[in-house]
Amino acid sequence: MVLRGFGPHGEVVLRPLRRGDADDWMELRRRNATWLGQWEATSPRPQRGAAPTFGGYVRLLASQARSGTTLPFAIEYEGELVGQLTASSITYGSLCSATIGYWVSEHVAGRGIVPTAVALTADHCFTALGLHRVEVNIRPENGPSLRVAEKLGLRDEGLRRRYLHINGRWCDHRSFAVTADEAPDGLLARWRRTWSTTDAGRRGDTPS
Repeated sequence: MVLRGFGPHGEVVLRPLRRGDADDWMELRRRNATWLGQWEATSPRPQRGAAPTFGGYVRLLASQARSGTTLPFAIEYEGELVGQLTASSITYGSLCSATIGYWVSEHVAGRGIVPTAVALTADHCFTALGLHRVEVNIRPENGPSLRVAEKLGLRDEGLRRRYLHINGRWCDHRSFAVTADEAPDGLLARWRRTWSTTDAGRRGDTPS
């Protein structure tokens, strides 16, 4: 599955991670080790056995996608691999919800890539999957991610104490969410109106 849309500075494409991405992905992670390490999800249980190969990791993501509980994507910006996004904990029944997590390379941060990717994924969850709600959980200290929630107009649902294991310890997170009825014409359309209005204000004109 491939999702694509235009953000304020160019096209964003969400597609499956491929084994052929190995060199680019590992170089991206190496260059962003410090940038991402402080927010990296970890397990409180020690890992047993050897770390999975990149091919094994890609197969795991594909298996999770086939199960219907996870939507894992590589993020491309202007044809370049720049990060990942995952919609996980996809649940139906009385909840109909999913949780979105992501990371993006520091060298393209601030270009509207993550808000566009989150909006594309949320709209897919609302339309193709028929979900009612998506949420994003963010460390209170993570300013760039908090700005993503602000740009998309996500509702702040409060603080979850010691919610996720991050970088070796249990950390608080703020939860943000949006429901399908809150964005009837789509979250991407809402995001586009936000940045179009901002750009128009800078130019001194009015968006059509």
